[in-house]
Amino acid sequence: MIERVKAAVVGVGNNTSALVQGLALHRQSGSLVGIRRPMIDGLGVGDVDVVAAFATSEEKIGRDLTEAIFLAPNNFPRLNCDLPRAGVPVTKGLVDASEVQRVAAALAGAEVLLYSAPSGRPETAQAYAEAAHTAGVAFINTTSDPVARDPRWIDRFEAAGLPLLGDDLASQFGTSVLHNALLRLLKERGLTLVSSYQVNLGGTEDFRNLVENPNTKKQSKLNALSGADSVEVAPLGYLPHLASQKVAHLNLEAQGWGETAVSLDVKLKVHDPSGAAGVNIDLIRIAASALRNGRGGHCAEAAPLLKSPPGTAI
Repeated sequence: MIERVKAAVVGVGNNTSALVQGLALHRQSGSLVGIRRPMIDGLGVGDVDVVAAFATSEEKIGRDLTEAIFLAPNNFPRLNCDLPRAGVPVTKGLVDASEVQRVAAALAGAEVLLYSAPSGRPETAQAYAEAAHTAGVAFINTTSDPVARDPRWIDRFEAAGLPLLGDDLASQFGTSVLHNALLRLLKERGLTLVSSYQVNLGGTEDFRNLVENPNTKKQSKLNALSGADSVEVAPLGYLPHLASQKVAHLNLEAQGWGETAVSLDVKLKVHDPSGAAGVNIDLIRIAASALRNGRGGHCAEAAPLLKSPPGTAI
């Protein structure tokens, strides 16, 4: 029987709530709804266990993971499943880089560290990458802060035989995925793009953080789009009443035969944390499989699941 994947998570927010609840729902119902790849290298969705969790919120530290995921400001809804206690108390996360050794020690027994903290804190992301490297576990960076697209980090993880996946996950069916598909469709059908834009509004704590600390997020979004020179990404908008839902507006202006005008407007509404969890479950299994097979550095099969894989702009 294949050994289950032991994953640790950084950040006990909405994305972790969606992941933990979704795992419980799948195990209880066997439902494959919203699951892209039921098996990856022999690893099923239900073969992933979260064995450690790190957070900085005093209210969450020390709580069982299954309790902490429902504490404010988390607002992802409760799914229709029983959620037994995980037996995983939330551990105090990194305050600064001096605590790398403490976190590395807390990763004992884990194979993969999923970094799902808010974007806009590059020093923190790199400190957790250092802890993963020290502990000998694979590292997944789901934020827009550059780690995996920094050649220095890739070289270090590759030399150590440790997988490094990132940066910035492309949500399962989010704005970037949809926008890029529409841009490709225009090109494939022979139309000429004149201009395009996207507007994203959301009510999660991650949206609030990104409004205050946009830093690398805009560049990461542009990395994910074809024809980015003609695309404008508006600043993110934080609207608390949207809760865990994201609303996106896309516009494409193009020209067809005879230089006639073509205009397309699309509205997308999704639960943003679900889109993250639907990708994270694949990234965790890809990283675990690579680790078990001694494949260090970036995994090419992970690139389509990311906005800014190695080789894209920082």
